[in-house]
Amino acid sequence: MCLEDDVVVYGDCAINTDPSAEDLANIAKQSAESARAFGIEPRVALLSYATGDSNKGPIIDKVRDATKLAQSMAPEIPMYGPIQYDAAMNPIIAKQKVKGLKKTEMEVAGNANVLIFPDLNTGNNTYKAVQQSTNCLAMGPVLQGLNKPVNDLSRGATVGDIVTTIAITAIQADQMRKA
Repeated sequence: MCLEDDVVVYGDCAINTDPSAEDLANIAKQSAESARAFGIEPRVALLSYATGDSNKGPIIDKVRDATKLAQSMAPEIPMYGPIQYDAAMNPIIAKQKVKGLKKTEMEVAGNANVLIFPDLNTGNNTYKAVQQSTNCLAMGPVLQGLNKPVNDLSRGATVGDIVTTIAITAIQADQMRKA
């Protein structure tokens, strides 16, 4: 998502309907790797309708478990969850909602640039709402975890969306070739 003042990565907005905690951890790690591949130093927020220990529920528990697993899979990447979108993106709100975190987690709160949604419904609707409300450029969906670069286009894709997706796919192919 190319916002007016920032570029952020959203995952998963296109494929996994109801990912497990393990799936979310893998999505978080792969999304962080995708961000790095495009020159963005990742700060990963695993999103939920609650921040930290402010609430309980199966979705929050899934995100909490996913966060712990993702942190163990990639300890060098700053990750925090569960966290609400506003606390992940806005430093003022983060200071109100997030307290007593480790240094790497504080790098995320209010400063996230890789946002992992707990399910497809949330991710897909959020990316489309942000795109339509802000007129930002939404690149992708970019598919991850495959042997070859393959990407997706919405039925509502514009010519610009198509050109951008082709460019991203070409960059991915070049990176795979170099690897």
